[in-house]
Amino acid sequence: MIDKEFLEILACPACKGEVRLDEASERIICEACGRRYPIRDGIPVMLIDEAELPSREGQ
Repeated sequence: MIDKEFLEILACPACKGEVRLDEASERIICEACGRRYPIRDGIPVMLIDEAELPSREGQ
């Protein structure tokens, strides 16, 4: 789906943290802040406004 070399140069636009690919949910997930960016038609949508925030369970 996403080229491994391309994924290595991506960073979270919100916190500049490293990201990983979640193929099952078709999302790019920030390891630092937990934001989840959608992948549409094979293209990561790395816009802060499009990201899903991590859930705040237990609060």
